[in-house]
Amino acid sequence: MTEDAPVRVFDALKATPTPVRYLLGGVLVNQLGAFVQTFLVLYLTYRGASVSVAGLSLVAYSIGSVFGTMLGAEITHRFGPRATIMAAMGASAPLVASISWLSGPGMLWALLVVVGLAGLFTQAYRPAAAVMLSDLMPERYQVMAFSMMRIALNIGAALAPLIAAVVILVDWDLLFWIDGGTALVYALLAFALLPKKAVEGEAEQGSEAAAAPEAVTSGQAAGGRSAYATMLRDRKYMLFLGAILLGSLTYAQGHIALPLELAEDDYPTSFYSTVLTVSSVVLITCELKITAYLSRLPKHVRVITGHLVEAVGLAVYGLTSRSGAFTITGAVLVVCGIMIAAPSMFAHPATFPAAVKARYIGTMQAVGGAASALAPLFGVFLWTRLGGGFWLLCGVVTAVAGLLALAGVKQPPEPAPAKDADAGTEGTPEVVGGTS
Repeated sequence: MTEDAPVRVFDALKATPTPVRYLLGGVLVNQLGAFVQTFLVLYLTYRGASVSVAGLSLVAYSIGSVFGTMLGAEITHRFGPRATIMAAMGASAPLVASISWLSGPGMLWALLVVVGLAGLFTQAYRPAAAVMLSDLMPERYQVMAFSMMRIALNIGAALAPLIAAVVILVDWDLLFWIDGGTALVYALLAFALLPKKAVEGEAEQGSEAAAAPEAVTSGQAAGGRSAYATMLRDRKYMLFLGAILLGSLTYAQGHIALPLELAEDDYPTSFYSTVLTVSSVVLITCELKITAYLSRLPKHVRVITGHLVEAVGLAVYGLTSRSGAFTITGAVLVVCGIMIAAPSMFAHPATFPAAVKARYIGTMQAVGGAASALAPLFGVFLWTRLGGGFWLLCGVVTAVAGLLALAGVKQPPEPAPAKDADAGTEGTPEVVGGTS
């Protein structure tokens, strides 16, 4: 988006359709009760399970989450976003609630299956929510809409541990009952408040297919495998996915390697909580304003700038041993980089034609989920060997991710019309994914 008139926060909020408000409200409610991934290991060890069993359960949940986004993309493509959200959340609710009943001795395999399925269905709603958001929000405010969704997710993520701290004092099992309850509430909200979206058949997609580039639309009639094969041949999107993979690996280190760094440097546990609080407050209060202010810049400029700012912040973490001020500074820089780049990165797959949009979104989310699952192995292994130099490496990798993202989202300038072309016969440029 590069219009001369900048996007304003209040204009975007006013232009947000009522169904989008319901959608974002459902995302917030669901995230407020999202306790499984954060507290599963602690809960299982509290109930007497070994650390290896608890870790294996978390791996099962992570694997399920990766495949869940792909499944959600396929269901969204075939049945629409509303049906997908209802099905995913409706299936997730009993699975999550039953975890507390399967945590006893002799239930390992049943626990792993249920936890894996819980991860599968819990994450399956995300491609559907992103597709519905892009379908309903006016084009001018698309990036702002994804920023709103990120804020809803982050508010929930910030408040959920506080809610959990109170719930644990009453009963640990309540964590999973509440998690299942919020998923069920989201399913009911989707049924009652979200609009029905007819599945677009091939005939309805004809006009979009004519406007979309051949590289995106070729072979769609053959089904999903052709869609993914076409995606694999889309070099720019592969570069974009590479940026998602590397960027997610390094960003996650703020929750994996940074606590290890602070513990080794003898900081109190409360200091890490302070770092997280500062990051959350800055992101929640500033992201919409920053997104609006930067909306006049081309997408590729926002993307590369954000990655470079985040890279500097990660490198500053390497100075943590000298002063806690460096840790706070690094955290603020990291979150500023995320605010600059992430809304455009999240919105990018939604700019592709409807024939492939859900699958592009689902693939991006699956790559991000896979990176998050691999991040502990990457972080712990390298941090124990590189020490402070690990953060410089993270900064370099994030900068490389920025270069990949730049190449992945930047579009060539539109060719000027021929001077001798008749004004009435000038062709219109092709509609391509990733326009800003």
